[in-house]
Amino acid sequence: MVTAPPAGFADEAPAPKSIRMTCGTCPEGYATTGITQSPEICKDGDPTLVQCVPLGANILGVCGSCPEGYAEIGGSSVPARCGNKDNGRLSQCQLRKMEQNFPDSTQGYKRCPPDCGSAAQPGQGAFPPPPKYQPMPEGQ
Repeated sequence: MVTAPPAGFADEAPAPKSIRMTCGTCPEGYATTGITQSPEICKDGDPTLVQCVPLGANILGVCGSCPEGYAEIGGSSVPARCGNKDNGRLSQCQLRKMEQNFPDSTQGYKRCPPDCGSAAQPGQGAFPPPPKYQPMPEGQ
């Protein structure tokens, strides 16, 4: 017995997002990580060739300002990579969702031990200490 996939099955699976180069601007869901003028590649209209990276990575180096959902944690001027956009500004962006996993600094810091339970006593490791003297094998 042979079964066929349901109609429209291939249309429902979205194409996996990957790094891409395109002319003009990056599509929605992508961040611009590189810009150059390339009239030999981008012949119709805007001669700007951009490198686009899918959003969702924890850290992104983005030309211009950080995309929505990201916080800027640093930046510098890199016109060789970002062209004229925002005077060549390259922003280091961190996903805001990741920030929620950090400890709350207003609650103080725990010290281990004693706040984190008991710890092994010194000298009670999993392996015995190595011998201090290893005799040479006989006959050499």
